[in-house]
Amino acid sequence: MDQPAIEFRRVVKRYGDTTAVAGIDLQIEQGELVTFLGPSGCGKTTSLRLIAGLELPSSGQVYIAGRDVSHDPASSRNIGMVFQSYALFPHMSVLENVIYGPTLRGLSKRAAIDSARELLDLIGLQGLGDRLPSELSGGQQQRVAVARAIIQQPDVILFDEPLSNVDAKLRRKVRDEIRSLQRRFGLTAVYVTHDQEEALAVSDRIVVMNQGQIEQVGPPSMLYERPKNAFIANFIGDANLISGVIQGGIFKATDVLIPLQDQDGPAVISVRPERIGLLSGGSATILSASYLGSRIEYLVDALIGEVLVSRPIFEPRFEAQDSVTLQFDPTTIIRVG
Repeated sequence: MDQPAIEFRRVVKRYGDTTAVAGIDLQIEQGELVTFLGPSGCGKTTSLRLIAGLELPSSGQVYIAGRDVSHDPASSRNIGMVFQSYALFPHMSVLENVIYGPTLRGLSKRAAIDSARELLDLIGLQGLGDRLPSELSGGQQQRVAVARAIIQQPDVILFDEPLSNVDAKLRRKVRDEIRSLQRRFGLTAVYVTHDQEEALAVSDRIVVMNQGQIEQVGPPSMLYERPKNAFIANFIGDANLISGVIQGGIFKATDVLIPLQDQDGPAVISVRPERIGLLSGGSATILSASYLGSRIEYLVDALIGEVLVSRPIFEPRFEAQDSVTLQFDPTTIIRVG
């Protein structure tokens, strides 16, 4: 059986009295793209830096390709890294940026140039090798940064908020390019972002962190559709969290009755906005209707409180002050508390 590409074993990282990473265990397999996601200060960037060797654990072990690198410096780890700012040398051409690492490691300049030109052709930058970074678009600079990391054939490539400096209109295109390159070259990649949509789009698995701990690990669909708790439900996308009680297979909250086979007692359920239907007439009132192109978001005042509902534009539309009834699909209800 192959060794995990990366493994954390009870890893703790402290800064004085502050615990940034609180004893996490995690395995990342060869060829996976795994994203660390969570709010500011959750420990995701510290975890990335522990893999890179830019931080060393206070306790526990970090393994890369089966080797304990817990106390090895960054220079002795076979890691490629793509930074927020790309960190391209402004005075060097694209080609010179890409060959910098291999030549520093002893590869002949001729061999490095041949490899770099082939790689630039593969990622759609053919003919741009002589340009300076300042003469490229943000998306092209991102690809140069990825090429510079890939050419060194690293065990792992790390992405630290790679789209934070990309124009919003280019973000989707660039994230798709990163995912395509990762798959094409079979790279093991660790990606850090605070953007939930970005994490859902690029990841094989997502590691959601909170207060230095791992809350849940899984494929994007599982985290969105089967959140483990209220924190995950509320952090990954939008969720309506409704408090009530389960009695005899029925969840009850004021006027809401939903079949839910779970243990009796107080409960909190998560309902995604797009999983709630609207019917004309009823005890609930539309507070606002926001047109968002592909969908309309309604804020609804119901007896259970304010509820966010998202409906496609081809359905009948409602306006503020319209009376409506909320429709819940029991198959999409998740108990999170």
